Amino acid sequence: MRHAQIAVTLLSVSVLLITGFAWKQYDSFSSRLATAAGLNLGGDEDGAIDILLVGIDSRTDAHGEELSDEELEQLRAGDVDGTNTDTIILIRIPEDGAGAAAFSIPRDSYVELPDNVPGTDWPSNRMVKINSVFGSTRFQELVRLVEREGMSREDAEPLATAAGREALVNTVTDLTGITVDHYAEVGLLGFILLTDAVGGVEVCLNNAVNEPKSGANFPAGRQTLDGADALSFVRQREGLPGLDIGRIHRQQVFMASLAQRVLSTQVLTNPAALNRLSQAIQRSVVLDSEWDILGFAKQFQGLAVGDVHFETVPVVSMNSWSTDGTQSVVELDPEEVRMRIAEVVEPAPEPEEEELPDFGFDASAVTVSVANASLLEGLATRVSDELERVGFALGEVGNWRGRPTPESKVIAADPSSKTAQAISEHLGGLPIEQDLSLEKNHLQVVLTTRYDGPGAAAPLDPHEPGEQLVIDGDAPPPPMTADNQGPPCID
Repeated sequence: MRHAQIAVTLLSVSVLLITGFAWKQYDSFSSRLATAAGLNLGGDEDGAIDILLVGIDSRTDAHGEELSDEELEQLRAGDVDGTNTDTIILIRIPEDGAGAAAFSIPRDSYVELPDNVPGTDWPSNRMVKINSVFGSTRFQELVRLVEREGMSREDAEPLATAAGREALVNTVTDLTGITVDHYAEVGLLGFILLTDAVGGVEVCLNNAVNEPKSGANFPAGRQTLDGADALSFVRQREGLPGLDIGRIHRQQVFMASLAQRVLSTQVLTNPAALNRLSQAIQRSVVLDSEWDILGFAKQFQGLAVGDVHFETVPVVSMNSWSTDGTQSVVELDPEEVRMRIAEVVEPAPEPEEEELPDFGFDASAVTVSVANASLLEGLATRVSDELERVGFALGEVGNWRGRPTPESKVIAADPSSKTAQAISEHLGGLPIEQDLSLEKNHLQVVLTTRYDGPGAAAPLDPHEPGEQLVIDGDAPPPPMTADNQGPPCID
């Protein structure tokens, strides 16, 4: 299962409140938080809180203030301001705090704009990259308000930004089938401030990296990154397996390591570090204005230190092209996306208690040995488990050491016995072979590659993705706990 700590932006806010650092000064703390109003959000009516976490490619802080020259230099992202949303994560937290899940959406995902995009003249069924929805809508609304409505740019800016956010919320809802209840946004500066606030974040690389576009220039091995290097680490795309998928994997590893650092005693017991964290959040994080973040922290304080199922939405192709043939895009199937999310977030129904077969004799008095004559790992174990489940006693389980056999079979001293017939029928009608050296109540089952009866296939975990892109054999990041020696090494 894919795991990561809960998205560090929300975790950082919760840590401040849970530790009491900002709780006693909540009015003062919340009054300096940047908020987004007028979004088309849900009301937690589906039994869960659904949060859209957005990382935005902006050269301003959360309050729209220009960054200093020194801060701009730390971004290593050029001087051109932008509002592309390069990180989009939908987090679903059930109200009972159990089974939370987070879904990353690749930034180049090719999606259809919903009909309810505010303030635009776009035709219906327009397809765009999802990371452009916010910025394109914001720009069109700004032009409309200033040029058509005669509004000053200063007054139009917040309205245009709100329209961009609402368009992104609606687009994610249409894609995933999940109504967004709350919105959290962090700019490029946020990665720097949050990382520096906790004294740096440890990462581990299998190989040295030198990628000029993002500014990522790191040696191989374990190292602690400061804020500017951390931003380069999570922004690198070129040279990574799967490009966008590789970057998402980087972000998952980074968030897990940063979360571990936020939850460490060096931060939780350090007033200076907590103060830096508070200031970083106030400067770099935007939350929707309807969010009772204090109530959220109280309700989910146990979740803040727990694990969250973390995965990327299913991808059809990483190398598709836009309808006009001008852009490389990531192709998604919205129906597959919704089905996958439903599999993870909707609890599977309790299995009905299966009635065991009545063989007409005491199965526990019959011992069955199972031998694997195939190249399928674990086949004998799975079938022996099935036979034990229906009441038979288990004998030896292992590889077949007899003569090569072209077919699966049951071996018994008396092929016409009820026990041999019952086992044969239960396993799908296997042929029965006689071996007089066997005891009356001791039978042998031999399995070949062509066996397709009960136990043939390994059971699937309903919470595991059916197909996931694995990056150079790397598993996604494991849960980060105080007992871990450090983050996993990745490419």
